[in-house]
Amino acid sequence: KVLDFDASTIEYAQFSIAMPKSWNEGTVTFQAFWAPSSTDTGNAMIGLQGISVANDATSDIAFPTAIDVTDSGTAALEDVLVSPVSANVTVTSAAADTYTYFQVARNATNGSDTFTGDVRLLGVKLFYTTDAANDA
Repeated sequence: KVLDFDASTIEYAQFSIAMPKSWNEGTVTFQAFWAPSSTDTGNAMIGLQGISVANDATSDIAFPTAIDVTDSGTAALEDVLVSPVSANVTVTSAAADTYTYFQVARNATNGSDTFTGDVRLLGVKLFYTTDAANDA
């Protein structure tokens, strides 16, 4: 099961999670897991954006600026590739007891994205810092 991101158009996918109470409400980083749809060795740029929404606030949101990570398609067709860890992604309106929306995209129109095939996104690993031992 994959999400195909085109080589010539920016395409988006969204997911949302309730971050744990132990999250320190700071920045997050991510790694993208993907598979190349061709044997091209160009670079793919995958970005992430995040915004938290509090209780009784609208979910009609505008995502902030994305942070991209670049990974090269140096594998055989359909091999699993793991990107480097991204730079810090600021989650807009981060606060305790919020619901957090994330948007992932391939920055296909950026001149540094030179991978000519589809980026077949398998998943995203999200890294965050905690300031409590548990959510009690």
